[in-house]
Amino acid sequence: MCHIPVFCWISAAVLEKMLSPAESGEIPKTLTQMYTHFLILQTNIKHEKDYEKNVTDEDMILKLGKVAYQQLVKGNVIFYEEDLRECGIDVTEASVYSGLCTQIFREEFGLYQGKVFCFVHLSIQEHLAALYVHLSCTNHNINVFEPITKQSLISKVRKNSSDVSLSALHQRAVNESLQSENGRLDLFLRFLLGLSVESHQILLQGLMKQKRSSSDSNEETVEYIKKKIRTINSPEKSINLFHCLNELGDHSLVEEIQQYLKSGRIAEAKLSSSQWSAVVFVLLTSEKKLDEFHLDKFVKRSKAENMKSEEFVIVLFRLSKCGLTDEGCAALTSALRSNPEHLRELDLSSNKMGDLKVSLLYTVLENPHCKLEKLSTKCYNKIDQSIKNVDFEECVIVLCRLRDCGLTYEGCAALTSALRSNPEHLRHLDLSGNELGDSVNLLSSFTLCHVLSRLCDCGITDEGCAALASALRSNPSHLRQLGLSGNKLRGSGVKLLSDLKSEECVIVLYRLWDCGLTDESCAALASALRSNPSHLRQLDMSRNELGNLGVNLLSEVLGDPHCNLKKLELRYCGLTDEGCAALASALRSNPSHLRDLDLSGNKLGDSVMLLSDVLQNPHCNLEKLWLWDCGVTDEGCAALASALRSNPSHLRQLDLSRNKLQDLDVKLLCAALKDPQCKLEILE
Repeated sequence: MCHIPVFCWISAAVLEKMLSPAESGEIPKTLTQMYTHFLILQTNIKHEKDYEKNVTDEDMILKLGKVAYQQLVKGNVIFYEEDLRECGIDVTEASVYSGLCTQIFREEFGLYQGKVFCFVHLSIQEHLAALYVHLSCTNHNINVFEPITKQSLISKVRKNSSDVSLSALHQRAVNESLQSENGRLDLFLRFLLGLSVESHQILLQGLMKQKRSSSDSNEETVEYIKKKIRTINSPEKSINLFHCLNELGDHSLVEEIQQYLKSGRIAEAKLSSSQWSAVVFVLLTSEKKLDEFHLDKFVKRSKAENMKSEEFVIVLFRLSKCGLTDEGCAALTSALRSNPEHLRELDLSSNKMGDLKVSLLYTVLENPHCKLEKLSTKCYNKIDQSIKNVDFEECVIVLCRLRDCGLTYEGCAALTSALRSNPEHLRHLDLSGNELGDSVNLLSSFTLCHVLSRLCDCGITDEGCAALASALRSNPSHLRQLGLSGNKLRGSGVKLLSDLKSEECVIVLYRLWDCGLTDESCAALASALRSNPSHLRQLDMSRNELGNLGVNLLSEVLGDPHCNLKKLELRYCGLTDEGCAALASALRSNPSHLRDLDLSGNKLGDSVMLLSDVLQNPHCNLEKLWLWDCGVTDEGCAALASALRSNPSHLRQLDLSRNKLQDLDVKLLCAALKDPQCKLEILE
């Protein structure tokens, strides 16, 4: 409602009056309260117009309310003199009402100079219609939903009988609303139910001839609405009924969902359709902007069709592994078209939805209002044609993940062409798991010079590697990250690594996991790092047969005080005590930069004691040490425990998994942990 100018105007008028020094009433908490206060404000203005004191509040509101109700049921927002006469209003009265209540009811001239009448806004018509139905029941003992032919007889019979039940009136109104097309009576129903609460009895005391106790009736209405919520299949209707419960002051179903959300047990709850509607209602009415929504933490089957609302302000939407179907995908596409401006990151990974999922990729992106910055999709299907259909000129994507999408030469050509037309925004491109082969040449000519790129497991050949090297030489100053893990670079990788020598090269992260690199590759990398040691921050050369010789060459660079490497990963590199000694020596020479060292899978044995000596150095800033499956002995474990006691303030994580430690070894480590100065947070 806050997006509707008329509602903002109504709220401002009411709050201006209620926050004035002369007023002391409670601020409206529901939609019905806000509109009722506005109506009272307008009738008070009428009282100031002395020349029309003969028009009573009840008479005016009942007649206007009758017009509002009858025309609402018919679906009309503009009506004519004959419509007014049917409700007992002649043309003179209509002019009087439009003059007295200019902010509610208007008289205008149509195309052919005939008079037409309307309410200022449909919501005001709906509120007056609800007030008419409510006052007809409480003041005149009439249920307006009953057939017209029976009303005269019923009213006569019931003069000496029991009152018309508010509960029966409400239940009939609920049914009428559920059966109405396009939600025409939804807001009317909310107003009608809101008028029955005790606080409104006080507000409307000037209009009500007698006060009724509505608590019992409202309890029956609440139970009836809950029953309907559990049985209807329409998400939109269910959400409106939650709004109705809110007007009646019942929050039990919503509180139940909130408890699930807080406890983290919602994934195991197996929510029903009604509970899903409650989830959406909670999201819609939350006072806080929702930055992230992880549907994968909720269920294995998505309810994306419930998410369509202009009121959603979700920045990150994770739908990974949700079993999103074609139907859910279509609903999500529709929702994003309706509200494209807020979402910044969309993760659709691991949903097998066929071509519709691919269609979503470009249907959302082609919207000029789309502000999506990160798109993650692991599709399992070809997307070459889909990429051709993306209008990148209007697109503002910062991160694009196309992992395992079956991208081929044709797709690479289309992607390169699209990115060349709009080069300003993309900063991160992940094409891992696509058999690109030599087609990486196309991307190298442009894309890699501007973005952080991951090309892991892409089958890059010597020719592709040469193209990458050429791209780095031509424009070395933009690329920040390069991931080539899983590509068998071998000799061609040496050439690529040597191009890091350029002082203009600013790569900070290099992933070369399982690339078939050898000690020769290490020599090229070491030479490049000696020439330009200050930029590289992370290096992963795990699962390459570097051996002690290769690690010795890297260690020489690591010992350079100008080397700013923060993270070094050398898992399963054939490293032994000789290589470990070289690393320890380098860390003694330059202890202040490295924060994360992973030597897992290397048979270090007692040489771990050399690393322990480094840890005792008060200038050592190592925070994470990974020694998984390193053959650590009793002596090595004792040395590590001693190091923790000597310099307890830096190390945060130590992984000794799959080492044959004895009980005594564990006791030594536990004793070190007891030191209040010890900052170790994770010990595995």
